Amino acid sequence: MSIQSTNPATNKVVKIFEEMSETAVDKSIAKSVEAFAKWKKTPYSIRAELLHNVAGLLRKKKTELAQLITLEMGKLISQAEGEIKLSAEIFDYYANHAEEFLSDKILNPVHGQALIRHSPIGVLLGVQPWNFPFYQVARFAAPNIMAGNTILIKHASIVQQCAIAIEELFLEADAPIGLYTNLLISGKRASELVADKRIKGVSLTGSEAAGASLAKEAGKHLKKSVLELGGSDAFIVLEDADIDQAVEWAVVGKINNNGECCIASKRFIAVESIADDFFEKLKNKLAELVIGDPVEPSTQLGPLSSEEAAVKIADQVKRAVDGGAKILLGGKRLDQPGAYMEATVITNMFLDNPVYFEEFFGPVAVFFTVKNEQEAIDLANDSPFGLGGSVFTKDIERGKRVADQIDTGMVFINHPTWTQADLPFGGTKGSGYGRELSELGINEFVNKKLIRVSELSDPF
Repeated sequence: MSIQSTNPATNKVVKIFEEMSETAVDKSIAKSVEAFAKWKKTPYSIRAELLHNVAGLLRKKKTELAQLITLEMGKLISQAEGEIKLSAEIFDYYANHAEEFLSDKILNPVHGQALIRHSPIGVLLGVQPWNFPFYQVARFAAPNIMAGNTILIKHASIVQQCAIAIEELFLEADAPIGLYTNLLISGKRASELVADKRIKGVSLTGSEAAGASLAKEAGKHLKKSVLELGGSDAFIVLEDADIDQAVEWAVVGKINNNGECCIASKRFIAVESIADDFFEKLKNKLAELVIGDPVEPSTQLGPLSSEEAAVKIADQVKRAVDGGAKILLGGKRLDQPGAYMEATVITNMFLDNPVYFEEFFGPVAVFFTVKNEQEAIDLANDSPFGLGGSVFTKDIERGKRVADQIDTGMVFINHPTWTQADLPFGGTKGSGYGRELSELGINEFVNKKLIRVSELSDPF
């Protein structure tokens, strides 16, 4: 079976790849097992040197790697370069801090002595999405390689050139064969791989359907899994917010990565006393966005990642309108080649609308007006997702109180949901479970072993 790499700015096929055979996959897993036997005994200093080398190569090759991202999934070139920069920072972060994070934790039991020692568990399978083809891999691979595990990656089919480039970076950085391996296979075959006894843990970032499939297999075979799935982040603007600042960040929160971001601001909720002002300014800003080729520096909104993605979100908008919603801006595909969609604003979205609970993965913003703070909180929580969210207010303590009542894994005050190496990333409810990044991220796939030393007089 073949896999195509297509430029979404033109919808033209760039390259065709053949899937790996069962024999090739089996050999790759065997090499990963072999590499683990040695890597788990490798000192932190050697592991860190490798990750620093990878980070250095990312920075050295930033321009060409960013061009690959833009070519395969349509990210604006400036944002693609930012993704490479962030990925390098993640590799450096874990190289610098992993030994500290995984050091023995001394306990103080009533009797005897005890400690918790961290050790790697083996070969891990990561199923990664197309929207951040380098960053998503970095946040899974960097901590787990530093922990002593070895990595198999099933990357999204539409970014296979990026996937191959990452594996080549590791080889150029002198990684042992089998430490990091790209598997060019379908999603269905990736789920089937979970049954392989040589694979000890699995992580997926993607859709709820893909996560449910992988989690089912992981549970069936008693394997640890981490899932980061969809999101429908609320962007709450309270009456005491700096409206102009909120508008500026709202545009960033909505349009970053052409809106194809799990932590993009998707539901904009404003208290009625300032709602008209906020929404009018935000709508005008979105209307001014320059849509075009993502390689052009002047472009502010590029294509969606694929024709399939563009068709899906256009259909969602249509179904929303058919269900009673009103379009305030955009709502249509662009009449030109490529997977383009206008910046779109929807209002009058009520509970009986068939797409009320759906995630809009693209440049579509949904506006909601509420009477007060409590209604804003209630509406923010009225979602099957629980990834991130934002609260805008000049009263920081108030912002913290509101954040505490929002049922998500992350809440940012006076900033859209964001990511960086030293902040934990993950959600709750339908957005998945487990955490990546920060110290929490390196603790997901390690054995936290209790070692207890008894005294001669120990009554136990």
